[in-house]
Amino acid sequence: MNTYQPMNCDLYDYLEIACMRGYRLDVELKDGARFEARALTTRTSSEKEEFLTLETADGQQEIRLDQLLAITPLDANAQFGRVAFSDAVCTF
Repeated sequence: MNTYQPMNCDLYDYLEIACMRGYRLDVELKDGARFEARALTTRTSSEKEEFLTLETADGQQEIRLDQLLAITPLDANAQFGRVAFSDAVCTF
């Protein structure tokens, strides 16, 4: 896999909300894959790569955040709609 590229800081809020609320998501990946899953949590590896942990029909799955193209909550009354992730990086 390529060197990890951090995502835009503003986009983390959507992932945090999705995880806190346990939203079911339509997940779109940059490689064209698409699936439904429940957002569980995020984590950072010792190599500083960040992941979204999801519950799928096949069990838990981790997606490296720079592989996300978009997420769309499927729950009624979700606090946001489709969020597209860009190549912009988080700068501190």
